[in-house]
Amino acid sequence: MKRGEATNIVLYDDHCPLCVSQTRRLRQLDWLNVFRFQGISDARSLELVPHLKREDLLAAIHCVTMDGRIFRAARCFRFIALRIPLLIPLALLLWIPGMIWIAEKIYNRIARNRHFLSRFLGCKETCGISPAPKR
Repeated sequence: MKRGEATNIVLYDDHCPLCVSQTRRLRQLDWLNVFRFQGISDARSLELVPHLKREDLLAAIHCVTMDGRIFRAARCFRFIALRIPLLIPLALLLWIPGMIWIAEKIYNRIARNRHFLSRFLGCKETCGISPAPKR
């Protein structure tokens, strides 16, 4: 990550309707503008995490923090939730011993089946995603 970028970057599968829908919700809740959401189809995504393959990024959501740490899957969600006021209570639950292990198992099951779940939940293309809000 380049110096001077005062944001955490969330990398997500922008070809998955369920992922796009959930990212839209997170973007709407990010009142403090702590995150920049970037689809992994953006060429800059692989530049941010050169040691990861595209397949790794497709397997789970990732967050590259301002200080260069990388969180993935449920740990990524916990990192995001701690910085979004309405999600802080949920994030705190994920710090209870053993909860992140359970959350990772649930996350991995959903991630493996996300395209099926998109169809099952009625997501079409991008679940009606609206343009990114102007900030």
